[in-house]
Parts: sequence; structure tokens; C-alpha cells
Amino acid sequence: MAGIFKAYDIRGIYGTDLTAETAYRIGRAFVTYLGDCCRKVVIGRDIRPHSEPLFAALAKGINEQGADVIDIGWCSTPMSYHANGRLGADASVMITASHNPGEWNGFKLCRKGVVPISGASGIADIERIVQSGSFAPRAARTGTITTHDILPAYTAHVAGFNHAGGPLRIAADMANGMGIWEAKTLTGLLCIDPLFDTPDGTFPNHEANPLNVETLEALQERVRSGNYAFGAAFDGDADRVGFVDETGAVIPMDLVTALIAQDILSTRKGVIFYDLRSSWIVKETIHAAGGTPMMSRVGHAFIKQQMREHDALFAGELSGHYYFKDNYTTESSALAVLSIANIVSRAGKPLSALIAPLRVYSASGEINTHVTGDPRAILAGIKAAYADGNGFELDGISVEYADWWFNVRCSNTEPLVRLNVEAKTRDLMIGKRDELLARIRG
Repeated sequence: MAGIFKAYDIRGIYGTDLTAETAYRIGRAFVTYLGDCCRKVVIGRDIRPHSEPLFAALAKGINEQGADVIDIGWCSTPMSYHANGRLGADASVMITASHNPGEWNGFKLCRKGVVPISGASGIADIERIVQSGSFAPRAARTGTITTHDILPAYTAHVAGFNHAGGPLRIAADMANGMGIWEAKTLTGLLCIDPLFDTPDGTFPNHEANPLNVETLEALQERVRSGNYAFGAAFDGDADRVGFVDETGAVIPMDLVTALIAQDILSTRKGVIFYDLRSSWIVKETIHAAGGTPMMSRVGHAFIKQQMREHDALFAGELSGHYYFKDNYTTESSALAVLSIANIVSRAGKPLSALIAPLRVYSASGEINTHVTGDPRAILAGIKAAYADGNGFELDGISVEYADWWFNVRCSNTEPLVRLNVEAKTRDLMIGKRDELLARIRG
């Protein structure tokens, strides 16, 4: 089970890194870690074939520690979050490996109030309990398993945010994953033409990851073949969503953050978070709309914590996570899709025209480089080389100049260095990108 306990979740290859026995031990450790306050745990799961045996083993471990399980069955990760909050659970677990290939699986953990448990706030402790076997004694009363269908309540919740003048026609790539369930909440609100909407946890058509633009080709082709307002593509557990406009052009996910933030701020003012990889235009748009822009480090646990601390209205990440205060400060891809539909419908303009004013700067996108040396030494060298800029270390090394900026950071789980560069011109971006890559690659 070495290496399955990550910075944001527990994840590994089923049968090798992650087994039913490991899931059982994690169930016992989860309740041991949370203590006597953990009496009711929501568990949902994706449609990978091994999600069922993992559920059975995890639930057994949780029950043996005296906690009851509310089984919400197949669902998207946003639906599991919603169930945690709506049902007043003491904790929740979503069984999924997100966009990873079908042989992977894992667990996303939350406390009461849909507060995520990350490596620094519990996962490392759970790992220690699992490894040492230092579980609390089995309870005198074994917990129970009951079932609950969260879809009707989540559907009604999403429908409450519908402000479109009429149902727009959109294409939606479900990637054979939990986007099928997330999109069910939009039935009747939008006219959805689905792609790859047969549940299949082996993901036979393409990787369920809209951040990889190659996975969007089928969606782009569909949008270009007909009269669609836009296209949306969900990741494996549907807590992320990517967009293409009515021409099939890919919309950078940070520009979606800017567009939704602008719309939210048109009716109420407050704090909007964006991750540090986001374009300068995101901060500028939030400020121009009367909001308070605040930068966050990458990762849902960090963003959700900061949103709660500052009572933020909304947040977005370059990876396609969109967080709504009105959804227990968690992701909802359905609300992100509906937000874009509302904006397009009210504006009476195509999405491409609404995004065009935001395409101000030239960005490299995130570039991942496998390195053989110490990634920390590479970052230290870059920090020294660019000491004349405005530097900060919120997550890795960020340096800003008058006409360009970059962020370079290490992966939490792999020997990777991740680079993002943005500049006022494409030529400058390319030059600085290549300059930094040469330093990273040695």
C-alpha cells in the first residue's frame, strides 16, 4: 500500500497498491481518526468495476468501528459532497480515482460540513493508523448500512440557479464516467446532446481528463457539426469540467473562472479566489467587476479552506475545478455548466464573443517535465536566477515582471517540475518559456 496516501486523497492501482483489505483498514482508521463524533458516514462511488468491492470492504471497516454508513451508490463527486452537507453527515468518502485510467481507484475524504481531509490535515494520520494497526477498539454496536438517493435533492438544488431565458442546446462529453450522473441534474434546463454516455469504468473512448486538450477532439467535432451554444467535457468523477465555444475552440479554464466571477459579481460583491497559475486577466476582471480577487495555491483542500476563512463567493482553478459558496463551498460541474448557459442566454451573444475580451495575454499552459535531479535544487536555482523580479513562494516559486510572469513548482507525488508562463506577447512568452525549460532540463 506504499505511496497511495497522497496530498489530496488516497489513490492507487487496484489489486496492487490498493486492495479490499487495505480499504477495510482505511475504513477502521478513518473512524479511529475522527473519533467519537463520527457516527454517520456518506459513501458514494464511481462506476469502475472495483468500486463495488472497495465499498463493501470500506463500509465493513467503518461499521466495525461503530459508525453507520449512508450508501448513496453511483454518483459524481459533487453529488457526494452535496449529500454530506444536506444529510448532516459526520463525514463522507467518495470512491474514485478521478481522471486516472480504469485500473486505478481511491478515496476522497471529507469531515462534517464537507471540509476536505488532505495530507496535511488527516491523511498522514490515517496512513499512520493503517500502517501501525493502532485502531480504536471495535465498537460494541456494529454500524448499519442504509441507502439514499441524493439525485432528486441535488437536481432541485442545481435547478434553483437556472436563470436562462430558455433551454440552450449544448453538447456534453461524459467520457463514460460520472458526468452521466452530473448531467442528469441539467435535464430539462438545457437541451443536452451527449457523447460517450454509456457507463464504463474502463473509459474505452478516451482519458476522462478535459485538461488534456486531445481528449476534447470528439466534442469539438460534434460542436462544429451542428448549432450548439457550446460544449462541455467532464472528467472521470465530474468534479471538473472543460468548455469549448460554439466554434469548437477550447476555452482556457482560467478564462471560465473570470467569466463566471464577472457574472456573480454583477449581483453581489465579495471575495473570489483563483489559483496562482491563472492569467492576469482573472484578477483584473474580478477587480473591474467590484470584487476582491485573492490568489490561492493549487489544490482543492487549500482553496476550500481559504474560501471559508474569507467567506468567498466563488473560486476557480486552471484545472477546471469550480467552487461555489452556495454549494457547501465545493465543486459543482453542473452549476458551472449552468452558469455559462445563463451568461450566454442573457447576453444574447455567442460564447466566443464573451470570451474574446478575456484573451488578452499569451499563456504557455502547464508544462510538466520529468527530472532526474533534485526538483528542489532546480527550484532554488531558478529562484536565484530571477531574484530581480517580484518573487513569492505561495506554491513553488512565482516571479512577476512588468510584462511577464512564471510559476514553477514540484509535483507532490512524482519527480516532475511544473511550469506556467504568461506574457503580454506570444513572442515574449515563448522566449521566456524556452529559457526556463532549459534551466529545468539542465
